[in-house]
Amino acid sequence: MSFTIAIETPLQDDVRALVQALNEYTYELTPAEFRHHMTVEQMAAADTTVFVARDEGGAALGMGALRRHAGGVGEVKRMFVAPGARGLGVGAAILAAIETLARREGCGRVVLETGSNFDAAKRVYELGGFVTCDVVLDYPPSPWNAFYEKALT
Repeated sequence: MSFTIAIETPLQDDVRALVQALNEYTYELTPAEFRHHMTVEQMAAADTTVFVARDEGGAALGMGALRRHAGGVGEVKRMFVAPGARGLGVGAAILAAIETLARREGCGRVVLETGSNFDAAKRVYELGGFVTCDVVLDYPPSPWNAFYEKALT
């Protein structure tokens, strides 16, 4: 299956559906106090760029976002690939698009927080060159969260 990735607004019904599916997935795996979700409205803010992968028919397959922070730090947010599109390289392609934009904008590093038990996500990040690190940004440390970073300079 071929797909394309483009910058889009998250304020679309099919992207909202991806966000809801991601939220439901995390509800099953992570206690509420250790979930760090952005709402669709927060994803639409000026400091965040959302990438959406679509198949040839235009169906949304996955998403991910770059959120910008002070000091030239980019953050990967809201990465999710629909179950039917997993294993096709969608997640890796979205992650590469996020990294490309972060580099182009001069970010010195990209960080992320994910669930410590999200093994598939962690594989995507590690294959993308991210390494585990200490707590990033203002996230609290916990056994439910894992932190990654990648230097871009």
